[in-house]
Amino acid sequence: MSFMTMLSKKFSLVDRSEALPGREAAIVAPGRHTVNGEPIDRPAEGTLEEVLLGLGCFWGAERLFWTLPGVVVTAVGYAGGYTPNPTYHEVCTGRTGHTEAVRVLFDTSVLSRKELLRHFWEGHDPTQGMRQGNDTGTQYRSAIYYATDEMHQAAEATRDAYAAALKAAGKSASITTEIRPMEAFYFAEDYHQQYLDKNPNGYCGLGGTGVSCPAPAAG
Repeated sequence: MSFMTMLSKKFSLVDRSEALPGREAAIVAPGRHTVNGEPIDRPAEGTLEEVLLGLGCFWGAERLFWTLPGVVVTAVGYAGGYTPNPTYHEVCTGRTGHTEAVRVLFDTSVLSRKELLRHFWEGHDPTQGMRQGNDTGTQYRSAIYYATDEMHQAAEATRDAYAAALKAAGKSASITTEIRPMEAFYFAEDYHQQYLDKNPNGYCGLGGTGVSCPAPAAG
C-alpha cells in the first residue's frame, strides 16, 4: 500500500467490506473505576442513562466527564465502527471504522442531558472532521451515540445552539459531529481505562474552541 493510499485511508471511513475482521471474544473483562470504585459496565437503570461521546483522545475526555457531578461512572472504548472487539492498535489503523469514545453513565435526576452535552461541545473542537488538534485519523472524529429519544433531541438542540454560537464568534467551519443511535461499544484495554488517574502527568489532548455553548434549558 502506498504512502498516499495509507494517508487517504487515515482521513476517510473504511468501507464495511474492507474492515478488519476482529474477534468474537472481548479483549478485556470490565473492572472497576479506579477513581470511584464503580463497575465500569454498570447498566443504565432507573434514572441512569448512558451515552457514548467521542471528542478526540479518550484519555483526557474521560477525565473531563468523571469529574462532573451526576456522572456515576465512565469508561473508554471503541464505538461507531464495524470490527468486533478491536484492539487499540487495530483502531489506530483506521480499518475498524471506530472512534475513541467515552461511555458516560449519568443520573438524569442530577445532571441534565443538555448540561452534560454543554461540557462535550466546549471540551473539544467539533468542526475538525477526522482529527482533534494534533491527533489525526478517523478514530478522533467527534461523535454522539445516543440511547434514548430524549438524548437524540438534546444532541441536536445543543448542536444547533453551539453552531449559532460559533458563527456569532466569527467561526466559519461547520460542525462535523456524528449524531446517531448507539450500537456496539467495546471496552478498551485496561491501561487506557482512567489513564489520567493512573498517570496524572500523562497526555491530555483536549482543546476547545474558546466559544461557550449557550446555557441550556432543562432537558
